[in-house]
Amino acid sequence: MSANSSSTAAALSLIADDMRAMDAVIARRLQSEVPLVAQVSQYIIAAGGKRLRPALVLLMCGALDYRGDQRFNLAAVVEFIHTATLLHDDVVDESTLRRGRSTANEVFGNPASVLVGDFLYSRAFQMMVEVGDMRIMQTLAEATNVIAEGEVLQLMNMHDAALSEDGYLRVIRSKTAKLFEASARLAALLAQSSPSVEQHCADYGQALGTAFQVIDDVLDYDGEVLEMGKNLGDDLREGKVTLPLIIAMQRGTDAERATIRQAIETGHTGEMAQIIAIVQQTGAMQATRDAAAAEAQRALDALQTFPENPYSDALKQLASQLLTRRS
Repeated sequence: MSANSSSTAAALSLIADDMRAMDAVIARRLQSEVPLVAQVSQYIIAAGGKRLRPALVLLMCGALDYRGDQRFNLAAVVEFIHTATLLHDDVVDESTLRRGRSTANEVFGNPASVLVGDFLYSRAFQMMVEVGDMRIMQTLAEATNVIAEGEVLQLMNMHDAALSEDGYLRVIRSKTAKLFEASARLAALLAQSSPSVEQHCADYGQALGTAFQVIDDVLDYDGEVLEMGKNLGDDLREGKVTLPLIIAMQRGTDAERATIRQAIETGHTGEMAQIIAIVQQTGAMQATRDAAAAEAQRALDALQTFPENPYSDALKQLASQLLTRRS
């Protein structure tokens, strides 16, 4: 285990019992009279991952001293929404590998993945209605809608070598950071915190989610398949224009820009080694990491007024460790 993984594990160890309670909710709410529903759902949930989004609900609840059982239900809701997006994403992207093993669409086929994703969305909405809190329902409904908009934006931007940095940020703040933001805000709503604290929670979540995705995009040009659990160059193959490429095109020579542009527009990764070299030589890799560092610092700043306790310390640790993330 890398030092980075160890620091994440240390931060999450605080909520180990809470995560087990959430898992019990997940197991109960995945039950269906249609066997394939549970089979596909359990396959992707069992794939693991850090589960940062539900963990964020639980850590933030701890930081705000909320101990009610609804935190387990809402953490499960967040995990269902995220899992549904993964199922749909992998179909759209025609992905074959996630977290080091075959994607659900590769194993069960595209129709099953899409339909079970729909089941998870609808089950999440059943569960959030049961909470009976209009603000919580509004937060999760808005987040789900914004995520869907982000997915469509990303689809529109595929193979567009002219995508700007602002356009890129708009996609990841919708597609990725919005659920982090909602997860942190849910804790404030459960704890009946002041509007100011709620906003700080939301700011932390958005900044953390943005930093997480920016670093993820770096790793496509600076990682290994065994570390990433996906194929190196997948983003480029799918026509996704990410920050390392945007900055490299801004800083590169005409010939270097032409090489990257052709790869983006065709999805051809035959020049992958050359493109990685361009990204590194132009300083785009470090510039992208610097952008992630700025977001991580914004997350840390949002926690300045929080009470000092092990949970707020863990939240700070999560933001800090993103700067050395390798997988």
